Amino acid sequence: MKRWYLGIAFSALWIAAAGAATVDGIGVADTADVGGTALVLNGAGMRTWYFFHVYVGALYLRTRTTDAGQALAEPGPKRLSMTLTRNLSADELIDALREGIARNASPAERARIAPQLDALAATMRAIGSAKDGDRIAIDFLPDGTTRITLDGRPQGRPIAGRRFQRDLLAVWLGPDPVQTDLKRALLGGG
Repeated sequence: MKRWYLGIAFSALWIAAAGAATVDGIGVADTADVGGTALVLNGAGMRTWYFFHVYVGALYLRTRTTDAGQALAEPGPKRLSMTLTRNLSADELIDALREGIARNASPAERARIAPQLDALAATMRAIGSAKDGDRIAIDFLPDGTTRITLDGRPQGRPIAGRRFQRDLLAVWLGPDPVQTDLKRALLGGG
């Protein structure tokens, strides 16, 4: 009887491991729960800066898509997860996010979301330095709020604004993404 249970346990472990993705040796979950909704891994890839590996990004949606416009337009829930592969200061995180938004939003659009950008910067400063192996998740909730977590623990206050959600996700999926091959990977194109 015990062998039967052990066989089921090993089978379940093998099936779970087979469904998970790995990017440069970093495991990426095949599902995520955001606001009580199960999401599926849409795609994952490595963010590099020159020759440095910075983080493994993963995009979770309700249903898979290869269309950036569809992923941006979907009201949520959705998640962009970053598993760091190096230490980053709060200022480095803030500067990178602001630069990515600036690349994809007009000055007028940035002015409209300035309060949300300030709230995001305050949350990142409260986190302080993020370390190699930390997992930062940006959850886009269907009510139009954005929530930041560090290793599963909520950070700061939820940030309101559907336009902000779209502009923030455009850092990775917009017409001028932070990294073209990362965008392709997040959209399931490896």
